[in-house]
Amino acid sequence: MTIVDLSTINWIPALKAVQCQESPSLLKRAGTEKLREVFQKYASLQKDGEHYMTSEDFVRKFLGLFTEAAFNDESVRLLAGIADTSKDGLISFSEFQAFEGLLCAPDALYRTAFQLFDRQGNGNVSYADFADVVQKTELHSKVPFSLDGTFIKRYFGEKKQRLINYAEFTQLLHDFHEEHAMEAFRSKDPAGTGFISPLDFQDIIVKVKRHLLTPDVKDNLVAVTEGHRVSFPYFIAFTSLLNNMELIKQVYLHASKGSRTETVTKNELLYAAQTMSQITPLEIDILFQLTGAVNHPGRIDYSDLSNIAPEHYTKHITHRLAEIKAVDSPNDRSALIQVLEATYRFTLASFAGATGATVVYPIDLVKTRMQNQRTGSMIGEIAYRNSWDCFKKVIRHEGVLGLYRGLLPQLMGVAPEKAIKLTVNDFVRDKFTDKRSNIPVWGEVLAGGCGGAAQVIFTNPLEIVKIRLQVAGEIAGGSKISALSVVRELGFFGLYKGAKACLLRDVNFSAIYFPTYAHVKASLADKDGYNSPISLLAAGAIAGIPAASLVTPADVIKTRLQVAARAGQTTYTGLWDATKKIMAEEGPRAFWKGTAARVCRSSPQFGVTLFTYELLQRLFYVDFGGNQPKGSQGNKSAIGLDSTLSTAQARPDHIGGYNAAVPLLAGIESKFGLYLPRFGRGGVAVPTTAGSATSS
Repeated sequence: MTIVDLSTINWIPALKAVQCQESPSLLKRAGTEKLREVFQKYASLQKDGEHYMTSEDFVRKFLGLFTEAAFNDESVRLLAGIADTSKDGLISFSEFQAFEGLLCAPDALYRTAFQLFDRQGNGNVSYADFADVVQKTELHSKVPFSLDGTFIKRYFGEKKQRLINYAEFTQLLHDFHEEHAMEAFRSKDPAGTGFISPLDFQDIIVKVKRHLLTPDVKDNLVAVTEGHRVSFPYFIAFTSLLNNMELIKQVYLHASKGSRTETVTKNELLYAAQTMSQITPLEIDILFQLTGAVNHPGRIDYSDLSNIAPEHYTKHITHRLAEIKAVDSPNDRSALIQVLEATYRFTLASFAGATGATVVYPIDLVKTRMQNQRTGSMIGEIAYRNSWDCFKKVIRHEGVLGLYRGLLPQLMGVAPEKAIKLTVNDFVRDKFTDKRSNIPVWGEVLAGGCGGAAQVIFTNPLEIVKIRLQVAGEIAGGSKISALSVVRELGFFGLYKGAKACLLRDVNFSAIYFPTYAHVKASLADKDGYNSPISLLAAGAIAGIPAASLVTPADVIKTRLQVAARAGQTTYTGLWDATKKIMAEEGPRAFWKGTAARVCRSSPQFGVTLFTYELLQRLFYVDFGGNQPKGSQGNKSAIGLDSTLSTAQARPDHIGGYNAAVPLLAGIESKFGLYLPRFGRGGVAVPTTAGSATSS
C-alpha cells in the first residue's frame, strides 16, 4: 500500500498567506455568486433540480488530489466527508460554501481534522469514529496503537461510550501522537528494562515522528546515540525536542540577542532557557548532539536549528508565477549552472533597475541641475534658489516632460548598469558566504565595492550623456541636442571623462549600501526571519540615505568634470584639479550641493530597485542550488524537502477560503502524523511525493 505524503507540502506558510475574514492582512471570503459558479463547474450530479458534487468531484477534480487512476477510494471518501456534513456521500452548494467559511476560521486546522473524525456529522466524535479513521492510517498499520488501552478509556470512558466534543477532541488529537510514541517504545521494550537499542530507536522515530524529520536528523538518528542503548527519559526528551523546536529557536534568539548569525554555546543556551521550564538540560544536550552530528560541535547558530527542524512558519507574498528546480542538490552546481544563475540574476536586475530609475528620474534631473549650478564664476548665474525652486521652474519653462529629459538613454544604460552591480555583488557575496549562510562584514563591503566598480563600465558613458541632456534645458533658446549628438561630440574616450570620480563614487556607494541594506533588512524581518514586501522597500530606502549622502562630494566632482563648461565658467582637467578649484572658488559647502536631492533620488530609487529585484526572484523562482535572498522564505518541509505546496500550480478556482484547502488537508497529516493511503485499486504503484498528488 502506497501512501500519499501530503506532509511534504509546506502547509503553514500557505495558511498564513490565505487566511480570511476582515483583517487587512487576511484574504476576504469568496462571494456567493462566484462560489456558486465554481461549484456548478465541478458538480456532476443533479438530483431534484439541485446540483451536487460527488467525492471524486470534490477531491480529485476540484482540489486536484488523488488524480491517478489507481487512487484509494476510501481515502477520497474520507477527505470528501470533511465537507459532506450530512454524510450522504454528496456535497451540496450549502455544504460547499459552509466549508469555505470553515477554512477561514483561525482554528481551521483543528476544525478540519474534527470533521474528518466526525463520521456521523452530529458534532461529536465517538470511539467508533476515532478508531475507524485511525485504523485506516499508515502509521497504525506500521505501529499498531492499542485502541483498548487506558489512554483511550481516559477519553472515551471505561465502556468507550462517551462522546468527545470539538474542544476535547483538540486535546485528544494533541495527546494521541505522544501516546503513540510511548506505546511504540513499550513495544520495543517488552521486558520493561527502560532501554531500547539504537536501531529500535531509529525505527520508532522514523515511523512515528517522520513528519518532524529533516534529512539531516533522519540520517543521524543512530549516530546521535553514539552506539549506546536509548533510555526512556532520553527517548521522551528527544521527541519533546522535535515537538518544541520553535520554542528552542526563540530561546536561541534570546541568547543571541536577536541575531540569527551569532553562535552560542551550550551554557549560553542553558542560561537563556532557565525561564522556559519546558526546555530541560537533557533536551539541550540532545540538541548539541544533533548539531554536532550534522555540523561542527561546540557552538550553534540559527541555521543549525533550521537544519534539524522544518521552518513551519514560512510565508509567501503571493503565488509563484513560475518555479524551476535547476539542480537536485547544491553538489550538482556545475560551471554552466552558475553561468545560468548569473544570467537569471542579470535579467531580473535589468528590469528592477529600469523600474527604479523611471520612478525617481525627475528627482535625478533636479539633483543634476543643482549640482551644476556654480557660484563665483559668472554674475547672475544662480538660476535656482533650492531643489524645490528648480523643480517648479523646470515645469514652468519646459513642461512636465522636461522632468524626463534624457530618460531614454538612462533606461538604455541603467538596465546593464544596475544588473551588473547587483549580479556582481551577489556573485562575490556567494563566494564569501559559508555553509551556514553567514558572511563577514568585510566580505559584504568587498562584495558591494566589486559591484560598484563593475558598473562603472556602463555608468560613466550613461552618466555623461544623461547629464548633458539634463542641463541642456537651462540655456534659454539653446539648440536642442540629442543623445546621439552628444556621443558623436565626445567620442569613445570622451564618454569615460570623469571615470575616476565615477569610480570613487560608485565603489564607495555600493560598499556602504549593500552591507547596510542586508543588516537593515534583517532588522526589519519579523520574528521568523521573513521580510514582507514593505520591509524590503523600507530597507532599500533606508540603506540609500547614508550611502547617497556620504558620497555626494565625489558625485559633485564627477558632475563638474562631465558637464561641458560654458563661456566664462571654470574648466577642470581632472579629479584633483576639480577638487582644488571647487574648494578655492566655492568653499567646502559646494561639495555637498544637491545632497538632499541626491538622497531623495537614490534612496527611493534603490528602495524600488531592490524591492523589485527580490520580488521578481520570489515570483519567478529558480533553484540553482546556491544562496537565495534572506528573508524571502524558509522552504524547509517536514520530510523530503523535494516537494512543497508551491511545486503545484494554484488553481484559479480555489477562491476565498479554498486557497487554504490543500495546505489544510496536508496539515492534518504533517501536524498530526495521520497519513492516508493514496493507492488502492488498479495495480501496484510506487511511492511518490505530494507534488504529484496535486494537479499541476
